[in-house]
Amino acid sequence: MKNFTVLELAGDGISGELAASVHTLAAALPLDVHFSKIDLSLANREEVGMKLYDGVMERFSELRVAMKYPTATEAESPNRILRDRCDFQVIHRPVMTFDGVQTNFTQKLDIDVVRVATGGTYMDRGRRIGSESAVSLRVIERGPSMHAAHFAFDLASDLGTNVVSTSKYTIQKEADGLFEECVQEVADMHPTTRYRRELFDALLAGMILNPDRYRVVVCPNEYGDFLSDMACGLIGSIGLGDSASYSFDKNGDIRMAMFDPSGGSAPDIAGKNICNPTAALLAFSSLLRHLGEGELAKLVRSSIKTCIATDRKTRDIGGGLDTDEFTQAVCDEVCSHLTTA
Repeated sequence: MKNFTVLELAGDGISGELAASVHTLAAALPLDVHFSKIDLSLANREEVGMKLYDGVMERFSELRVAMKYPTATEAESPNRILRDRCDFQVIHRPVMTFDGVQTNFTQKLDIDVVRVATGGTYMDRGRRIGSESAVSLRVIERGPSMHAAHFAFDLASDLGTNVVSTSKYTIQKEADGLFEECVQEVADMHPTTRYRRELFDALLAGMILNPDRYRVVVCPNEYGDFLSDMACGLIGSIGLGDSASYSFDKNGDIRMAMFDPSGGSAPDIAGKNICNPTAALLAFSSLLRHLGEGELAKLVRSSIKTCIATDRKTRDIGGGLDTDEFTQAVCDEVCSHLTTA
């Protein structure tokens, strides 16, 4: 049996319930996964102070892979601090339709948003010019753009699908133009992968009208943020999406990877055993894929989809199961395939 040790960054609100769900699923798999826990809850951050992050970085640098759960943002943003300290340059957000979830969007969506994690309009908070104007600096960097492009094309190669890059390159000719140059450079290295670029506003309309034309989409920072949230809205819930953040070494290989559910800490329902752990389980599936357990990752993802499609789902998406019951249903579905394999 293979052994893995994963850094676990505990948080606030429903964090403990999500972690328990992931642990239950991990125990059902033919793997030995050990979770090395560090408490990033608000209470512990207030008690220990910023030196807590020194311990996180020491352990993260050793293990190189982490599961992170939702954290409250008060004096500081743990997500921002981790992004800066880990030098995360690429964010990956897979978003797919779940049969059994009622939505206003009736077509099928299955996309992977690959987002540059730095720069864009998020780098600079801006400044006022007198009382009637303001200005901010927008930054696009070659390094992160190249990493995002390589990640997108490698992912498309694994999936056997196409890549679409998107920005406002006809207007932001220098900034977005540099990003598109980077993607084109990487596209030239993958002549067998279908590639095209689209203006971001046209892509938003196109994805709603013809979602089957889109699979892997790579874009600068803010575009990816907008696109992934819109896509989660189309599939019916922000709580059905997971996220992964990556940093890279000087050779372009992944140095550290962090996986997390895209939702918040939901303190209003914490401790009630009613939260939906789907996004956390999907994040764990993505972690398994990163560790080289591709078939198990696919099985976990497909088992989650099967449970939801067959009305074994939590109350927030129209079902009748609590957190523990849904987790067990996913484990049962996974195990039914493991025993017949």
